[in-house]
Amino acid sequence: MPSLAEDWTVSQDGLTYTYKLRKDAKWYTADGDEYAPVTAQDFVTGLKYAADKKSEALYLVQESVAGLDDYINGKTSDFSTVGVKALDDQTVQYTLNQPEPYWNSKTTSSILFPVNEEFLNSKGDDFGKIDPADILYNGPFLFKAFTSKSVMEYKKNPNYWDAKNVFVDDVKLTYFDGSDQDSLARNFTEGGYSYARLYPNNSSFEAIKEKYKDNIIYSMQDATSYYYNFNLDRKSYKYTSKTSDAEKKSTQEAVLNKSFRQAINFAYDRTAYGAQSQGEDGATKILRNLLVPPTFVSADGKNFGEMVASKVVNYGKEWQDMKFDDAQDPYYNVDKAKEAFGKAKKELEAKGVQFPIHLDMPVDQTVKRGVQEASSFKQSIESVLGADNVVIDIQMLGPDEMESIGYRAETAAQKDYDLYNGGWSADYLDPSSYLDTLSLSSGGSLQNLGIEPGQPNDKTKAAGIDTYTKMVEEAGKEQDLSKRYDKYADAQAWLVDSSLAIPNLSLGGTPTLRKTVPFSSPYSLAGNKGVESYKYLKLQDKAVTKDEYEKAKEKWMKEKEESNKKAQEELAKHVK
Repeated sequence: MPSLAEDWTVSQDGLTYTYKLRKDAKWYTADGDEYAPVTAQDFVTGLKYAADKKSEALYLVQESVAGLDDYINGKTSDFSTVGVKALDDQTVQYTLNQPEPYWNSKTTSSILFPVNEEFLNSKGDDFGKIDPADILYNGPFLFKAFTSKSVMEYKKNPNYWDAKNVFVDDVKLTYFDGSDQDSLARNFTEGGYSYARLYPNNSSFEAIKEKYKDNIIYSMQDATSYYYNFNLDRKSYKYTSKTSDAEKKSTQEAVLNKSFRQAINFAYDRTAYGAQSQGEDGATKILRNLLVPPTFVSADGKNFGEMVASKVVNYGKEWQDMKFDDAQDPYYNVDKAKEAFGKAKKELEAKGVQFPIHLDMPVDQTVKRGVQEASSFKQSIESVLGADNVVIDIQMLGPDEMESIGYRAETAAQKDYDLYNGGWSADYLDPSSYLDTLSLSSGGSLQNLGIEPGQPNDKTKAAGIDTYTKMVEEAGKEQDLSKRYDKYADAQAWLVDSSLAIPNLSLGGTPTLRKTVPFSSPYSLAGNKGVESYKYLKLQDKAVTKDEYEKAKEKWMKEKEESNKKAQEELAKHVK
């Protein structure tokens, strides 16, 4: 927020946010020439432009900003009815439909970025294209060049209002298609790259480890959470190993049984799974154990993962002493898996279910890592539970086929699988950004479970999704942050026990070589500040050592904790 605003206030009812803009924020052309000051009207123009162009990111604010949904759906053509106003050149105000205590975190997303109307009109349909001259800039860098499948280049904007905190003059992002994994470390060694990812399963990794034994740094895990989910109401069987209707029916009965799902959860060796991409040394570095990252939010001295751990124990002894920290596997337990399966088998046989249960799991056959991970999953499930009880049938699909039944499928009925590995990343800093995606009322990921949002049926009731939906809706009404996070922890604990979503990995957590000074660049788990942002970033002459990184991380974590505490203490000052 300080990038463009000096201060902000929120009304007592939480519906009106007002921002005072910096007077020294300016627009610049690609050549670095001053074009105009950044004004409040630019934020109005920006949101109107996004709405008129039907931006794919509108979902983030469409139900939030008053009147915006009506404008987008054509109920009104008057944008002045939308809740974004320029009160004067330096004051922009947003009016919301309902309180969103996390609203400020949404303002760092590009959907709410300002647009200069004069420049927009001058460019017409060319506005925002990849030619640097078709973009106007108000940040620390100017876009200088782009060559498809080659390089993107940025130069420092010397006239930026906070140029003293921009320490890198030139940023070059080099295209990498994954085919020559050795090239990254090689270019780092030759001085061409300041940062290089490493691939532990590449044949050259051992030599790199020997050369850089003190310099291999594992990156921070980010906000993206991956998980396996079950299809609770499968309709399509184009890609299947099932040979009879009885097998289909038995699988459907099984995935609706909580004990069966828990057995799969406990039988899943995530460390072996992580080793498929990370090697043995880094196998746990990418493991995630909740849909919501454990440190995403905190309240009353506990992070979210600790809050969930204190609640899930109420669901049964199998959840005692569970820790949901990243980079470890609290679930894998052969005894628990067999106990849960024994209970499930007894319940399912009473319903006439035939064993083994066949679970179709699709994988893109062109992605080597994905194939290896699927094979690892199959091996751990069948070795623990027995192939006479559960068979993981890996369906090897082409990329287009995989997309057609996965994230590009338009309906729940097109989701052609029993098990699917999908993921989600936060749009804003609130647990609802994750947990609402599985809400029965409007969950964006609910189709992955074979369920259409807003269409409850006997399968959703059997799986308890109606109960879960009530929990997240109740949490969403709470505006006191401590109570709000506590209620969302209740919902996450329910989700853990249900084993409807079986977490496995995050993004990040990968081995790297770097000359970027540790923790010198901005960091956020949501919004554009959490992506590539090079303000504040510093470089050093030699590769960062593990010791340098750990000391910097310890210092940063302490400062982060103090900063968060200060922000909470000062929050009341902004309520007017």
